[in-house]
Amino acid sequence: MAGIAEKLSDHVIATDDNPRTEDHTQIMADILKGFINPQAVQVIHQREEAIATAIKSAVENDVILIAGKGHEDYQIIGKTKHHFSDQEVARHYLSH
Repeated sequence: MAGIAEKLSDHVIATDDNPRTEDHTQIMADILKGFINPQAVQVIHQREEAIATAIKSAVENDVILIAGKGHEDYQIIGKTKHHFSDQEVARHYLSH
């Protein structure tokens, strides 16, 4: 996924997705290994902030791809399942 995103995108934002009890910074370090130029990837660990940043920085005719959660409406952090929906967050920021 990293290689395709890097090749076909003008800008890539990487964010957390259900880190559970794993160290989210280590997960991100592993993700960044998939990029040829990881320094060009904007890392925003807070998923809502990452989606908001993508939407707020988009200009006319841009396409934003939010990948990862799909239909899931939760985020697992530690052993706790929190309500979180990429779709709801995107709709919120697109309407403001």
